[in-house]
Amino acid sequence: MIPNFFYSPAILGYDFGPQHPLRPERLRRTIQLLERYGLQWIDPGPGGPEDPLRVHDAEYVEAVQLLDPRISTRPVQRDFGFGRGDNPPFAGMYEASLAYTSATARAAEAVRDGAMLAFGLGGGLHHAHKNRASGFCIFDDPAVACHILRERFGKVAYIDIDVHHGDGVQWLFYNDPTVLTCSIHEDGRTLFPGTGSVDETGVEHSSLNVPMQAHTTGDVWLDAFERTILPALEHFGAEAIVLQMGTDAHLLDPLGHLRCTQQDWLGAVKRIQELGLPLVALGGGGYKLATVPRMWASAVLTLSSQGYDNELPLDLAQQWDMPTFSDPKESQPRGAGREHAEAVITWLTQHHLPGIG
Repeated sequence: MIPNFFYSPAILGYDFGPQHPLRPERLRRTIQLLERYGLQWIDPGPGGPEDPLRVHDAEYVEAVQLLDPRISTRPVQRDFGFGRGDNPPFAGMYEASLAYTSATARAAEAVRDGAMLAFGLGGGLHHAHKNRASGFCIFDDPAVACHILRERFGKVAYIDIDVHHGDGVQWLFYNDPTVLTCSIHEDGRTLFPGTGSVDETGVEHSSLNVPMQAHTTGDVWLDAFERTILPALEHFGAEAIVLQMGTDAHLLDPLGHLRCTQQDWLGAVKRIQELGLPLVALGGGGYKLATVPRMWASAVLTLSSQGYDNELPLDLAQQWDMPTFSDPKESQPRGAGREHAEAVITWLTQHHLPGIG
């Protein structure tokens, strides 16, 4: 059984257009696949501005509404991040943004109210800032989830395994020592958003960044995750976790340059599950249709302790050219990026981890 899975078809309306890399089809296929394993999703309702207002300025939330061509043609004095090519305004964006934020908020409320696990797979949009859109992200739903969990838990950890640095969440909680933001990502010197260096440590060591060199293989990536983020959680004394499960660290993803396999990536998800802490699990990036549905579905089934065969249902496997959940081969050469990773681990171990908690 997959518990507390919040989803609305309205989330599929979050669509920047046919040429944009963030395609709603990746989520639609994931839902279709999970329904073969008994998924019965819960409609979170349309949501309202009270959800994003937990972390965003009122002026910004209103601007998202006014910039939606379906709602208004009134001019807005500032572009609030929508003037950039990666965040073009689209008809229905206000409703769709509220929809994915509502799913995440209801999942966080379920965990706040006693559930051990809940999902908001249509969310995980971690680049949005307090008063501007960024990196395909309009409302920062992971930050909303952290805010809600803090209503019950004294210490909340945010874990981000997307190939891009979780900058929006980090900056929203950078001065809040009750929320530990942890991100393992491709080094900002070679990938958007250009942030996430080891020395972005936050107030009282509230921010932990593990930047990986471009082309690092999954064995090195997972080892770095285990030797930095897991000790950080222990030092911090995390009582609940928000996990952002972007799949774009995969070696086939067109927007990143890391070389993780599904197995490597899922290893990090398993390590978080083994902690046994209350968990809100979200989606995130991932731009290859041949990888995202199988990776997200395997993570949901794993976190739900639901066994599954490695082979996908035959009709879907043939239709999507996606025969198995796992990748057939490890990324090669193994050990790529090791020297850089060891330097990052050493720096964090000596200068940052001892201060957490």
